[in-house]
Amino acid sequence: MERQFTDRERSYVEPKITLVGAGPGDPDLISVKGVKALKAADVVIYDALVDEILLDYVPKGATRVYVGNPSGDENFSQSTVNQLMVDYALNFGHVVRLKGGDLFVFGRGYEELEYAASYSIETEIIPGISSAISVPGLQGIPVTHKGDSDGLWILCGTDEKGDLNKELISAASSKATVVVLLGYEQLHDIVNIYQRAGKGRLPVAVIQNGSMKNEKIAVGIVNTIDEIVEEEGIDNSGPVLLVFGQTVAHHKRFCSILNFLEGDNSY
Repeated sequence: MERQFTDRERSYVEPKITLVGAGPGDPDLISVKGVKALKAADVVIYDALVDEILLDYVPKGATRVYVGNPSGDENFSQSTVNQLMVDYALNFGHVVRLKGGDLFVFGRGYEELEYAASYSIETEIIPGISSAISVPGLQGIPVTHKGDSDGLWILCGTDEKGDLNKELISAASSKATVVVLLGYEQLHDIVNIYQRAGKGRLPVAVIQNGSMKNEKIAVGIVNTIDEIVEEEGIDNSGPVLLVFGQTVAHHKRFCSILNFLEGDNSY
């Protein structure tokens, strides 16, 4: 239920927008500063990647606005979200825009920041833990490791037109760990890119709903990962992250996979 404001309260509203990254999914992974912002909110605008238990920090009288995400049944365009943030800030005061992951890693946070600035509304940024680094880390997969990888690529599976991201070709030719977000539907095409680069035996992990109770993971090599993903029941019903690189070999499951592969040269 929305909070009711008197005319006197509306007259003295000081608009502010705080962009808060909620982290990869586990509600305990939000920052202390993010929790403080939620406790001071007049309005919270949140998306489908946010665990709603975080709304328990929000004052009882505050307004809660769900804006979904592009793959959900209920969603709002980015332009609509931008306008909602501004309208609520001008009318009700402190708006917390709560977003999954980190604001600036394929989170479109800067677009929201620019839009608020165009109305001269005070803004604050509270970063979140990015799933690109934390989700592999929670599985014991370092994104960099001496002797395995001295660099990290974080890529989206598609470009702005929705086509396969051509940067994946360059990434596949490097020694760096490559983390692909929003790339589940492109998995087979990415596998083909690595195979053409002669890296069919490179370790790969595919993680769905990282850090959450319903997390699933498939670990294998480029040549086998399609089948293992199917065996593990991973689909596009939740956020999926792909990790390509030698560092994946540090996952506890990979030792048994390696033993199997060493006895089967067909891979």
